[in-house]
Amino acid sequence: MQRRRAERRGSRAKKVVIVGAGPGGLANAMLLAQAGFDVEVLEKQAHVGGRTSTISENGFHFDLGPTFFLYPQVLESIFSSCGMDLDDEVDLIRLDPHYRLLFEEGGELEITPDIELLKKRIAALAPGDAQHLDRFMSDNREKLAAFKPILESPMESLKDLLGLSLFEMLPLLRPWKSVDQDLSTYFQDPRVRLAFSFQSKYLGMSPFRCPSLFTILSFLEYEHGVFHPRGGCGAVSLAMARAAEKLGVRIHLNEPVEEIIFEGRKAVGVRSSTGVRTCDALVVNADFAHAMSHLVPNHLRKRWTDEKLERKKFSCSTFMMYLGVEGRLDDLAHHTIYLADDYRQNLREIEDDHVLSTQPSFYVQNPTVTDPEMAPQGMSSLYVLVPVTHQHPNVDWTRDTEDFRKVVVRQLEKVGIDDLDRRIRYEKILTPSHWETEQGIYRGATFNLAHTWGQMLSRRPHNRFEDLESVYLVGGGTHPGSGLPVIFESAKITSQLIEEDAQRVKKKTFLPFRSGSQTGPTWQQGTTMQASRATDAATGGMSKTA
Repeated sequence: MQRRRAERRGSRAKKVVIVGAGPGGLANAMLLAQAGFDVEVLEKQAHVGGRTSTISENGFHFDLGPTFFLYPQVLESIFSSCGMDLDDEVDLIRLDPHYRLLFEEGGELEITPDIELLKKRIAALAPGDAQHLDRFMSDNREKLAAFKPILESPMESLKDLLGLSLFEMLPLLRPWKSVDQDLSTYFQDPRVRLAFSFQSKYLGMSPFRCPSLFTILSFLEYEHGVFHPRGGCGAVSLAMARAAEKLGVRIHLNEPVEEIIFEGRKAVGVRSSTGVRTCDALVVNADFAHAMSHLVPNHLRKRWTDEKLERKKFSCSTFMMYLGVEGRLDDLAHHTIYLADDYRQNLREIEDDHVLSTQPSFYVQNPTVTDPEMAPQGMSSLYVLVPVTHQHPNVDWTRDTEDFRKVVVRQLEKVGIDDLDRRIRYEKILTPSHWETEQGIYRGATFNLAHTWGQMLSRRPHNRFEDLESVYLVGGGTHPGSGLPVIFESAKITSQLIEEDAQRVKKKTFLPFRSGSQTGPTWQQGTTMQASRATDAATGGMSKTA
């Protein structure tokens, strides 16, 4: 396989530098290396994965960010196209039940992939709603099939949408409705609608505002399963890093990019603490708005200037607690979601008022019931996520963190986690302020640009970035959006665009390449790169990333 890649590269492989070793960057690196490109990844953290990485302390292990692994088919296809099998690299455990929903107003629902059993459980909570589950599944199966080509294609203009017959899909997509409004045509009980709509928080949005397209999120869970990668979702990032290195990718850790080097509007390299790396194409996997405002001079941008970014809508953030706890919690499900009595008001406080709730909804992962090695024997690793406002003057986290922590600890008692303070053996807290300053996330908005119709499809930053030349995007800030499956799709789209652009320039090139030449298309320019540092080459299986 490596010999065939070398043959495709010929005497000089086109050089791609990827900024950030998050899931999108790693997937992109795999695909480009398999296609014959010379790929280097620069990662500012000491590990790969970005938000999809692992915190490991004192024998306790926690996912930093995503904990649900959904729709593995996309990543499977990436591994397959690189001559590998995801199943050989990651042990994906299919969960049943998926999760347990607790409603403060009363009642609970244990979600299972067994549709007939799920109907019975819905009937126990809301007898009139269970009969409509089959229609919901059928409609959303059709909706996903219709929208899938859009999720798999670049969206650079209205013409791209017209070419995919978007207007013919309107009766099915119902863009004038929110997720909750669309679900009301199936389910009358608001608790059942919440069971099928809280997934909009994967996008950092309220189901009362999130476009109705995203009812496909809960459908994906029921149709294709919810998985726990053994070792956590960070194990997936490690597997991708290993795969990328096998394909010849060089990953440099602890190497933040300090500057993107431009000739006019064309990116020709990057500067890091170790020097300059020139490139034919640059892929940005860092948080989009943060990268633009810190790495790209404002005058080079037209559509995505600092002033315009300020006016964009961004997702909510999260208040995180990573707790190593004495004792097992075997009665607590792998995933538990607690939904506040006035969920709509809860979301209004996050999105409109930008204040901290006194009785917030929250999510708890207890992975040791499935994967005991996530904690020392007789202990538990608890991951607690509370949706909160992104960075806003109304909340001062240096002042408010301790009081809000007390609120969260009290809330955790409602799912059976008692006497918590006495049992904690390890604790780490992340606030929106930490997400912004430590992880480089604009406003601490952990789910990136909000997924409104005005910021989706061709109105989201393009995979072939429209403001600059030779710059491409992957990750949640570009099309198709946030969430691991679609981030992997962004990597597939972007790698295809880079291949197409390289071939297009190759066909226009008649003069032989001369090393160091600064004339002609970017793909021709000399881009001799510094050799990988021996220490990086020796790291083998990284640890996490951006």
